[in-house]
Amino acid sequence: VQLQASGGGLAQAGGSLRLSCAASGSGVRIYAIGWFRQAPGKERELVAVGSSSSSTDYADSVKGRFTIYRDVAKNTASLQMNSLKPEDTAVYYCYAKYGIRKGWNAYGEHESWGQGTLVTVSS
Repeated sequence: VQLQASGGGLAQAGGSLRLSCAASGSGVRIYAIGWFRQAPGKERELVAVGSSSSSTDYADSVKGRFTIYRDVAKNTASLQMNSLKPEDTAVYYCYAKYGIRKGWNAYGEHESWGQGTLVTVSS
């Protein structure tokens, strides 16, 4: 699975940005798609991930500010980031978990990562 991410850039505190991610690959079923981020000197952390069951997971730090939208049919997702804070500054990585299709079923769990896009929030 290849992930193509877009969006990000520079915003002022209180502003908004939107990230998009498109997954491509044949013979796979995307179980979940979303974003992680890594700030300088910190470990990579989950931001928001949407699963095929329509459930979503958000980091506590972004709840109420970020919203993930997923198009299951198109294997795409977007992350609307509102009320941005300087601490949201990080490289954001698109992420997907997928299985290999065999007939009507899918097997295994594999992960794929996008190339990372920088989000900078100025105070």
